[in-house]
Amino acid sequence: MEIVAADIGGTHARFALAQLDGAQVVSLSEPLTLKTAAHPSLASAWDAFMQYCGRSLPRNAAIAVAAPLTEQVVRMTNNPWTLDRRTLAQTLGLDRCRLINDFGAVGHAVTQVDPAQLRRLCGPARALPARGVISIIGPGTGLGVGQILRSAQGDTVVECEGGHVSFAPADAIDDAILASLRLQHARVSAERVISGPGLLTIYRVLAEKAGLTQPATLDERVLWQSALDGSDVLAHAALERFCQCLGSVAGDIALAQGAAAVVVAGGLGRRLAKVLPGSGFAARFTAKGRMAPMLEQLPVHLILHPEPGLLGAAAAFAKDPLP
Repeated sequence: MEIVAADIGGTHARFALAQLDGAQVVSLSEPLTLKTAAHPSLASAWDAFMQYCGRSLPRNAAIAVAAPLTEQVVRMTNNPWTLDRRTLAQTLGLDRCRLINDFGAVGHAVTQVDPAQLRRLCGPARALPARGVISIIGPGTGLGVGQILRSAQGDTVVECEGGHVSFAPADAIDDAILASLRLQHARVSAERVISGPGLLTIYRVLAEKAGLTQPATLDERVLWQSALDGSDVLAHAALERFCQCLGSVAGDIALAQGAAAVVVAGGLGRRLAKVLPGSGFAARFTAKGRMAPMLEQLPVHLILHPEPGLLGAAAAFAKDPLP
């Protein structure tokens, strides 16, 4: 069976054609990535994908969205699109349309991905366990969280909104980051710090503490690039702090979910592949007082598949095509 797989985030909408064989995703076509800001709605982006394919699209689709799916009208968390679940299939010309949370989709991807596409970050050098909870966390435009429950009956993917837990400072610099964000938000979630925009907040706090003059305007994309390539020392320091905060929250999520392993994903996950292993991520992940020995025994992997959202959306449809 051929279906459309879509992964709709805060910044980008990705589309591909997926070939299914039973409960397995056999292949994904070369994806099309669109800026959500360039399209007023999912329907507009859908039409752009159809034009890109140059033919009519399959009548079945799996769509991962960065939003909770608790209401009939789904409002995206970090972009202005809305999706009406009652009319979505008809609007897109579909017979069946499977909606799934974006990190639910990543969970399904983890269940199907080749083990070679999971790289060890820290903890014991062993594969993901056959039983127990696998926690998933990943920064992008926001901060996604999910989990997989592995048992004798198979894998069950559980969707959640764990990226919106409260940000918990671990030292004085974290305190300053929290104080800065409190000037803008009544409540500061982990997502405000550990996300694409969060790096800019960290950068500004570090600059202020160092007594450095900041540029009047800072481009988030340029900041990330200079942080990753090391061309800006302060930006690189902000990235190190970002990795530490990600480690702290990943450890908290692992404790809260009773994890037997952790997988780091997200739109920024693969970009951090060379940075995380040498950063303070691991130290912060295990810095949980009396619970440190427990966390030291957890394998932590990074998923390297280029499109886990698309793969996972298609896998979710293959497992259960009903909305």
